[in-house]
Amino acid sequence: MSTNAKYKCFGAVDMADSQMPEFGAAAPYLRKSEKERLEAQTRPFDMKKECFVPDPEEEFVKASIISRDGDKITAETERGKTVTVKEADVLPQNPPKFDKIEDMAMFTFLHEPAVLFNLKERYAAWMIY
Repeated sequence: MSTNAKYKCFGAVDMADSQMPEFGAAAPYLRKSEKERLEAQTRPFDMKKECFVPDPEEEFVKASIISRDGDKITAETERGKTVTVKEADVLPQNPPKFDKIEDMAMFTFLHEPAVLFNLKERYAAWMIY
């Protein structure tokens, strides 16, 4: 296999399961399976509504925008709490295809809550490397 062909599809989103054997027993701790990636890509997601909002207890929580009024945004958090925050404090979520991605430089939106939530999800799934 040529070097170019070997690295042509390198990346968590593009790598097929057929290439996972090269990682051996470590594969499940490095990347999502093809099935998990396909499920993430078909999950409903509205990029204009899904966001992160500040939270006094957890720094940031995932939320969905309900309404906008000037520079204020009203959103419902994952826990069902309705909050109103400044628009400047609202940060967009990345599409589900980036969930648990190993190379966070590939994020559509690279900011603190996106990195923190990705690391949290990877650690919860034992994908710590």
